[in-house]
Amino acid sequence: MGILKRVKHVVLADLHDMIDKCEDPIRMTKQYIRELEEQLEQAQQALAQQFVLEQKYERLIADAKEMIEKRARQAKLAVEKNEEPIAKMALQEKIAYEKKLELYTQQYSTLKEKTTVLTEKVKQLYETYEQLKLKQMQLMTRFYVAETMKQMDEAITSFRYDHIVKGFARMEEKVMLLEAEAKARSAIQTLPPQSFDIEVEQQLKQLKGE
Repeated sequence: MGILKRVKHVVLADLHDMIDKCEDPIRMTKQYIRELEEQLEQAQQALAQQFVLEQKYERLIADAKEMIEKRARQAKLAVEKNEEPIAKMALQEKIAYEKKLELYTQQYSTLKEKTTVLTEKVKQLYETYEQLKLKQMQLMTRFYVAETMKQMDEAITSFRYDHIVKGFARMEEKVMLLEAEAKARSAIQTLPPQSFDIEVEQQLKQLKGE
């Protein structure tokens, strides 16, 4: 394997390890929730704009219908008064508003469809938000329990039972040795003083007999 490829693998391994350490479950879930809240706010603002546009087109449609009826009445009145030029002008405007009404109606229909889709997406986004908030609470509880268990395991593992037991055994041996030495000294001190006079006399007699 080439030196550059080996260096690349080492760097990637270190990078992945660093990322794993940085990806604290609690901090990351909070970040995801914040991102979801931002998306939800943007979606709600977009939906509000859709409703504003709907109201705008509803007014345009209502105004167009009103103008069509008005120009129709004016055209009819002009015909009754034999004012053909005025009747034509009224009919021209009536036709123009009818074209506008058709266009407004089509645009309004398209807008309503988009509003329906967006409303459903906002609803789904909000449901997802509520589900993830609940899941975040569950994950936090599980995380803290796991962390507590981990700390307990580490504490238990760090206990040196054998070392402590062996230490006590050594101290017991020292105490027993001190007790034995004290007992031996006491026994020596209680022995009666020894006399060698009889043995001396016997050996002296033997020497004289020789």
